[in-house]
Amino acid sequence: MENRIGLGVVKTPDSTVADEALRRVTAQQIGPRTPGTVYDNATGLFRVIEVVTEPSEARRILRRNAARFAVLVEDLHTAGRHYTGATWTGSDRVLKAVA
Repeated sequence: MENRIGLGVVKTPDSTVADEALRRVTAQQIGPRTPGTVYDNATGLFRVIEVVTEPSEARRILRRNAARFAVLVEDLHTAGRHYTGATWTGSDRVLKAVA
């Protein structure tokens, strides 16, 4: 296949394009939650311990067939740890960002 100036164009397989789009959506749903980040929302104040982005592992951890990621958080009020698959929303606020 050639473009308008006669140079060859490499066509990306549709599965690669779809995989990249899904990766971007997953990253957007995770938001700024990286290990060490402290954030709060309507349910509490949390510190991120780990982010699992391997879909098969996230499904196993969360016991949800549609899970694409899992975030291990520590509740800073109770010191309890749990995994969440909740997406980042406009009501979530970063209190301490980690680079």
